[in-house]
Amino acid sequence: MTDELFSGPVHSTARSRVEMTHHVLPEFANSLGNVFGGQVVSWIDICAAIAAQRHCRSVVVTASIDAVQFMLPIKLGHIVIMRGQVNATFKTSMECGVAVWSEHPITGEVRKAMKAYATFVALDDYGKPRAVPPLLLQTDDDRRRSAAAVVRRADRLRVRPAE
Repeated sequence: MTDELFSGPVHSTARSRVEMTHHVLPEFANSLGNVFGGQVVSWIDICAAIAAQRHCRSVVVTASIDAVQFMLPIKLGHIVIMRGQVNATFKTSMECGVAVWSEHPITGEVRKAMKAYATFVALDDYGKPRAVPPLLLQTDDDRRRSAAAVVRRADRLRVRPAE
């Protein structure tokens, strides 16, 4: 873990960062020897939820997971590395990005395998949406990610079914 996680400003992107690893065991693999895509999406959901909860320090629920891109298969025996963070905050929700890498355990080769965006809603003690603290954008990369998240949010809202 980096010192930013423990010493950076409370509501900064750096304080929301999460890194998780998993070993692709036989129970996670299909008959082709690749990890099930749904298994990785489940891990992405957990990684993003931790980032969201770190940011707002409240219970969060998944509102959507979108833009999941499978770039290459992750093989049985490989190590899965997920890195997530809050990209942008809105009134009661926030977008988290998660990048997924596959590490060959023998050669050490690391390749980007997936990426996805997940939206979470913060809840109060009564299970109702609550305000999310604004995200402190400290770097050009933070600002770029946030601007891209705003565009993705507009797209999500445009295609959201009527209630």
